[in-house]
Amino acid sequence: MTTQQQGFNPYLPSWEYVPDAEPYVFEGRVYVYGSHDRFNGHAFCLNDYVCWSAPEDNLGDWQYEGVIYKTTDDPLNPEGSMCLYAPDVTQGPDGRYYLYYVLDKVSAVSVAVCDKPGGKYEFYGYVTYGDGTRLGEREGDEPQFDPGVLTEGDTTYLYTGFCGYGDKSRHGAMATVLGPDMLTIIEEPVFVAPSQPYSQGTGFEGYEFFEAPSIRKRGDIYYLIYSSISMHELCYATSSHPTRDFVYQGVIVSNCDLHIDTYKPADRTMYYGGNNHGSIVEVNGAWYIFYHRHTNGTAFSRQGCIEPITFREDGTIPQVEITTSGPNGGPLEGRGEYPACLACHLFTKDQEMYTGGFGKMGAWMDSRFPKITQDGRDGEEEVGYIANMTESATAGFKYFDCKGVSRVSIKVRGYCHGEFQVKTAWDGPALASIPVGFTNVWKEYAAEVTIPDGVQALYFTYTGGGGAQFASFTLA
Repeated sequence: MTTQQQGFNPYLPSWEYVPDAEPYVFEGRVYVYGSHDRFNGHAFCLNDYVCWSAPEDNLGDWQYEGVIYKTTDDPLNPEGSMCLYAPDVTQGPDGRYYLYYVLDKVSAVSVAVCDKPGGKYEFYGYVTYGDGTRLGEREGDEPQFDPGVLTEGDTTYLYTGFCGYGDKSRHGAMATVLGPDMLTIIEEPVFVAPSQPYSQGTGFEGYEFFEAPSIRKRGDIYYLIYSSISMHELCYATSSHPTRDFVYQGVIVSNCDLHIDTYKPADRTMYYGGNNHGSIVEVNGAWYIFYHRHTNGTAFSRQGCIEPITFREDGTIPQVEITTSGPNGGPLEGRGEYPACLACHLFTKDQEMYTGGFGKMGAWMDSRFPKITQDGRDGEEEVGYIANMTESATAGFKYFDCKGVSRVSIKVRGYCHGEFQVKTAWDGPALASIPVGFTNVWKEYAAEVTIPDGVQALYFTYTGGGGAQFASFTLA
C-alpha cells in the first residue's frame, strides 16, 4: 500500500458493510450513521448499528466508535428477530443526540438517545400522536420507513416512506413535525414528494420517490435527498419550506453511473446498480454526497462511498461520477499498491444494470459476473478482492495522478490462463498485457508500460480461459 494516507472508496475498511449513510459534523468530527449489513448475509441490515467517525480535515482516517445500538435494544424486538433498518441522528434542543429508526416488520418509528454522538444509545420511546397512538398505527396512516430528521430550535422535522412501483396504497414521502420532546407529533404527516402512481404533472415523473428520504438545509434552501423508483440513483428536490412546495431538481449520484455522458454513452452502466441511500454534508467548507455500492454479487453486502459535489449559483447540484478517489478530494498518488476492491467500475461484455436480487438474475449473480468479495467470515479483517474475472471482465479505478509510470504489476490467483490488459479508458487501447496462469496462491505478475503523465483512469480487462481472482495492482 502507499505510505501516504489517502481517502478511497469504499471509505471504511473493505470488511465493513455500512450502507444507508447519514453523515454529520458533530463536535469537530464527521460521524456516519447507517444500517449494518453482513458479509454473506441472507437479508438486509442483519447486524447491530455501529458508528465510524473521521477528522474534518481527513476523510481517509476513519475511526471505529463501536456498536452504538443493538438489534435487541428495542422493546418490540427482544429476540432480535427483526432487523434495524436505515437510521438517522439529530441533535435535540437539549443537546443530546437522538437516533430514529424503524424495525423491518413494524411501522412504528423508534427513538434512542445518547449524550454523545458516538454512542452508546439507549431506547427512548416511539413517535406518537398526542393521544399516545404510535405514528404508523393509526387508521389511515401509511407505513413508516427510513426516517430522516432535521432539528431547528425546538422543532424536529421527520421524513419517512417507502413506495414501490405501481403501489397505489402509498402516496409518497411524508413529513411529520415533532415537538421539543422529540417524540410527540405537533403537525400531522403531509406528503412532500410523490410516489410513482401519483406523479403525473408534478415534475417528478420518472424520478418518483421510492425510499430513503434524507433532509439537509443549505442557506435558506431545504434539500430532500431520496432514492428514486429506479433505486440506483439518489435524487433531490428543493424548497424554501420544510414541509411543502418541494420541486424536483435532478440526480446527484447513480451507483452504476447511469446518465453520466462525459466519458461514455449516458445509457451505459459501469457498475452493477441496486438500491441507494445517503445524503449530503458540508465538511471544512466542501460538500460531499455519501451513498453505497453493492458487493459479493448480492443485494445484502453494501459498502459506503463518498464523492465531492458542487453547487451551481442557483443551488442546484450537477450529477457526479462514481470514483475510487472521491473521499480524497482529488486524484490518488499514481504510485504504490492499491487493492482491487477499490474498483469503482466493474462490468463484462454482458451488460446488466442491477445487482442480483434487483434484476432478472434472482438472488445471486452467477459466475459470469465479476464481484467484489473477501475471504473469511463477516467481521474478519480480510482485505477484499475481485472474483469471477472471466473473459472480458473489466475493473476500473478513477483517478490517479501519474508521473513516470513505467511498470504495472498485479496479484492474481485462480484457475485462469490468459492476460490482463492495462488501459486508461474503458474502451481504449491496451497499453500493456500481463500474462497470468493457474495458481492457488496469490502470485505477482508484471509488465512494462507507459502510462501518460497526468490524471488518469486505470482499467484492467481479463481475456482468456477460466476465471481469475484479482487482489491488487502496483504502479511503479
